[in-house]
Amino acid sequence: MTDRIVIAGAGAAGATAARTLRAEGYTGAIVLVGAEHHGPYRRPMVSKDLLAGTREIDRCLLEPEKSWAERDIELRVATRVADIDTDRRRLWLSTGEPLDYDALLLATGARARRLEQHPPVRVRSLRGVADIAPLRAAIEHGPLLIIGAGLVGLEVAATARGLGAQVRILHAGATPLDRTVPPEISALVRDLHAEHDVQIENDVRLAELEQIDSRGVVATATDGRTWTAYSALVAIGAVPDTALARTAGIAVDNGILVDEEYRTSAADVYAAGDVANRFNPLLGRHERGEHWNSALAEGKAAAKSILGQQITEVDIPWGWSTQYGVNLQFAGWTSAYDELIVRGSLDARDFTALALRDGALVGAVSIGRPRDIRAARDLIATGAVRTTAAWADESTDLADPARISVPAVS
Repeated sequence: MTDRIVIAGAGAAGATAARTLRAEGYTGAIVLVGAEHHGPYRRPMVSKDLLAGTREIDRCLLEPEKSWAERDIELRVATRVADIDTDRRRLWLSTGEPLDYDALLLATGARARRLEQHPPVRVRSLRGVADIAPLRAAIEHGPLLIIGAGLVGLEVAATARGLGAQVRILHAGATPLDRTVPPEISALVRDLHAEHDVQIENDVRLAELEQIDSRGVVATATDGRTWTAYSALVAIGAVPDTALARTAGIAVDNGILVDEEYRTSAADVYAAGDVANRFNPLLGRHERGEHWNSALAEGKAAAKSILGQQITEVDIPWGWSTQYGVNLQFAGWTSAYDELIVRGSLDARDFTALALRDGALVGAVSIGRPRDIRAARDLIATGAVRTTAAWADESTDLADPARISVPAVS
């Protein structure tokens, strides 16, 4: 036995797992391996503070660099796990160095999804710190075309407008943020961007994105419409980075398949974060999370599982997005509902929208009411049920126990 745990990936999940292992009393060696040249940092700041230039990377780190050594955690930056022999419990780093392990956590995250035709010069993606400088230079030079109206695309649009750039967004879906919020909230997001002179073109099926010598890029839709800009950002989601697991023969399907305890198909190999497709007992199916807070929760839970502890916390996904100073928060599963209740005012941008299914809360979206989101996460986890009138009654606190019925556990 080597008494060593190796973590492949130094993002939110990997870094949190390393800290949790120490906090829970593990005394063996911990090696945290990260491909980026920086220590673990707060990735949500990439599309906002870091891109805007209002913060430097040193102010966005999860921990001061020295704290990893103080915890006796060996942090290897600019390094990857290159290969794994799960039978021998041995891996090789990109430096060629072999390491034996007792347990291995794969937290390799995800990479930006690319178009089939992705011109190399003036078409950017944004996933990490290394992508910021070229994108910032493109924004400062001239108009920006953004492909995709998800969280990253919309946040970059808001940041670029703050820097004075002209921006237009092309989106394949029917409404912006259609994978994250109900249509009523999508309309609010569309109007928010319109107020800042950003037009979102929905239902755009892109046929081609090409670079025209020194003049810029041209996007052409299947219906013949064209848009021209100096540069383009492709923000059409992320793809789980499963290459290492595939090569090692570990089961993969839209991420690395793991059970409720974050165990993969290989003995003593676990996975967490954006790369993990975990069985969710609340939904009765596998689900892969892509939000910062889910990565933190999964890293913590996976570390406890490695140590043989029972996982009792129920992780309800939640996240946030800040655009033009407006903070939108969401929790649960906001597309799996049969009734939507709005407490407050959408027009005033002071509300909480509750997504219900058979009277039970399954998701929530809020602006200006962070306390409601905290309450909603607990209510979703417990399967709380109310009448429509009780959910809509703003004279009572959302978490008022007198108004809640929790189904009995059989």
